[in-house]
Amino acid sequence: MRKAYRVKKEKEFQKVFQEGQSFANRKFVVYLLPNDQPHFRVGISVGKKIGNAVTRNAVKRKIRASIFAMKDQIDPQLDFIVIARPSVSDLPSQEVYSNLLHVFKLAKIIS
Repeated sequence: MRKAYRVKKEKEFQKVFQEGQSFANRKFVVYLLPNDQPHFRVGISVGKKIGNAVTRNAVKRKIRASIFAMKDQIDPQLDFIVIARPSVSDLPSQEVYSNLLHVFKLAKIIS
C-alpha cells in the first residue's frame, strides 16, 4: 500500500481513537472515523503481546495483504485503525482475511 493510504502520525492515530467508533470481534478491534479525502486510510497496530518483531511483522503483512485484496469494496471516505489481538499470531492468511472481513462488515466499512 502506498503511503497516501496509511495513517502514520501519532496525532492522526489519537484523533481516530478519541473521535471514532470502535467495533470488534475475537481477533481484531477496528476504530473508524469519516474523512474528507478521496480514498480510505488505514493504520495497523500489532502489540508486543503478539510476539517478537518477526511475528509482529508477519501479522502486519497478512493484514495488509487482506486489506489490499478487499480495497475495491472498502468505503473510500474513512480513516480506520486495525488492532490485532494476541490470538492472531498463529492464524493462516485465509483466516486473517475472513476475520477482517467479518469485523469490517460489523463496522460497515465494506458495503
